[in-house]
Amino acid sequence: MRHPALRLYTVLFLLSAALGAGASEEPSFEACVADLGARAAAAGIQEPIWREAVAVTAPVPRVLELDRSQPEFTTPFSRYFGLRVTSGRIEAGRQRFKDRRALLQQVQLASGVPGHYLVAFWGLETNFGSYLGKMPLLGSLATLACDPRRADFFAAQWLDAVRLLDRGDLTFDRLESSWAGALGHVQFMPSVYLRYAQDGDGDGRVDLFGSVDDAMVSAGAFLQGLGWARGERWGREVALPGGFDYGLAGRQNRRSLEAWAALGVRQADGDTLPAADLEAALLVPSGHEGPAFLVYRNFDVIMGWNRSEFYALSVGILADAIAGGVGLSTLPPADELRLSMDQVSALQRVLVDGGHLTGAIDGLLGPATRAALARAETALGLIADGHPDPRTLAALGLDLSPQP
Repeated sequence: MRHPALRLYTVLFLLSAALGAGASEEPSFEACVADLGARAAAAGIQEPIWREAVAVTAPVPRVLELDRSQPEFTTPFSRYFGLRVTSGRIEAGRQRFKDRRALLQQVQLASGVPGHYLVAFWGLETNFGSYLGKMPLLGSLATLACDPRRADFFAAQWLDAVRLLDRGDLTFDRLESSWAGALGHVQFMPSVYLRYAQDGDGDGRVDLFGSVDDAMVSAGAFLQGLGWARGERWGREVALPGGFDYGLAGRQNRRSLEAWAALGVRQADGDTLPAADLEAALLVPSGHEGPAFLVYRNFDVIMGWNRSEFYALSVGILADAIAGGVGLSTLPPADELRLSMDQVSALQRVLVDGGHLTGAIDGLLGPATRAALARAETALGLIADGHPDPRTLAALGLDLSPQP
């Protein structure tokens, strides 16, 4: 039977999702969920399972608000990093690493992923299991599946969540997740849970909610599946020479460590770069006044978990600190501008008008927008670091007051 509040929630969902278009132009949430149920039936999922899944799936308008304000794209690196890689989290991570050393060594032997990385993921995803999420899994996924921005991806995730119910990995009395539908200690999406979740404690079942051992073994398997390179780092902080060409920054510009060294790039402490046969890209997440990083192929693997450079940098830096590292040599500037999505959209319009940016204006300060900004800075004779500082914005004719 239908969820008793489904029709009311449908109205709320449509009011929230109608961005500039009339709600009547959108398919109803009920029709969208009915289609999801039909897909589940066609996939061979047991009828009682998919029917109950449809019955308990109600829209969650708050999910759309969170989807439009993800910190990876709306927060400067200084604030993003400062809230996540804290002294308290580093100390807690070191203790967890010590407490589970034997298990983590086993996972490293099997997957190639060192334990301090696994603990770093655990710390960033759920603060070591202290908060696993309180949003309704099926409703959250369906809300995103019925929104046009990423409909196909989240429709597939809803279906995989129902497969997990059908397989017995999940039960209807425990369907809480993050707002985007991520599950358990290491916040696996349902598709990842289906493919990579493993029994790490030998009790004959997979439980990413109640078993840290299962979560760590599964995280290692996932990173191995994404292509983790054994024996390699994620990257490292580096020091750049005076007059450096910041147009060389960006994940699309990869060079050998030898080539970077020839350009004057050194380790953060001033030592020469290691003589390793590795390619690396240069990232300057806070612009020329902040830290610089050379990132290797395991950085790309980390981004396979979360498609955010800020997130992947935080994982790598936290992992290094858990393993005994001393932290950053250059801290991000504390006064970085925090721009709203509307302000980023205004910046993108200027970049489009100037011929520096192509594609949709989405209000997200991602790699494409930063690359376009760097091109505009080059044209203006500014340091082309792709960073929206006050001088660059003023040169572009934008008067964007900082956000609180």
